[in-house]
Amino acid sequence: MTVALGQIGNFLAYTAVPTVLVTPLGALGVPFGSILASYLLKEKLNILGKLGCLLSCAGSVVLIIHSPKSESVTTQAELEEKLTNPVFVGYLCIVLLMLLLLIFWIAPAHGPTNIMVYISICSLLGSFTVPSTKGIGLAAQDIFHNNPSSQRALYLCLVLLAVLGCSIIIQFRYINKALECFDSSVFGAIYYVVFTTLVLLASAILFREWSNVGVVDFLGMACGFTTVSIGIVLIQVFKEFNFNIGDLNKPNMKTD
Repeated sequence: MTVALGQIGNFLAYTAVPTVLVTPLGALGVPFGSILASYLLKEKLNILGKLGCLLSCAGSVVLIIHSPKSESVTTQAELEEKLTNPVFVGYLCIVLLMLLLLIFWIAPAHGPTNIMVYISICSLLGSFTVPSTKGIGLAAQDIFHNNPSSQRALYLCLVLLAVLGCSIIIQFRYINKALECFDSSVFGAIYYVVFTTLVLLASAILFREWSNVGVVDFLGMACGFTTVSIGIVLIQVFKEFNFNIGDLNKPNMKTD
């Protein structure tokens, strides 16, 4: 039930604010989950994990401050125009070719031994998942209106739902394959960074959310995203390290 509520919240967020803000902030579930687990489930959170939580929250604040303040696409007509843009169509063709190459040739041979193969497949599918989610929200606004565009909005919404469903099913398949072969902590940290980067690239090409962002805000968002990514890596990858603040007070015993 909580997972379903979380996904509904993500859907509403994508329809209300720029994608460039929502996607990176999705990482806040990792530090909050780690903190709750340390108190409720008595799981150990070492000093690196605590530092990662702090960095993730600090980076999220920087992202919020420097993110675009308004939407670049707010209507169905604008969405249809963006979807047929030659630049975005060319980008999707490149993504599809890469997915076909990875799924049918590279993954069967190198997937179980190279973590980046499964991560690349799931992350490239994010180029369809997040824009489709945002597009469904925009198209749904016109479906229940009694105007000539409502029929087109319904068809567009159904197409985007089909794309979203297929991409999610394929992502789940390869995420499960990756978790069978690799450590979940390492996979989760690398997957967040690569997935978010490719989703931001796809959203930037489709919705042009970066067009009104100045140099200072761009650098601020880059620094915020880097800070959040480092925090996620510290929480996920180093959570098994037996290291705490008390170890810093131990004398260094030297032997001759």
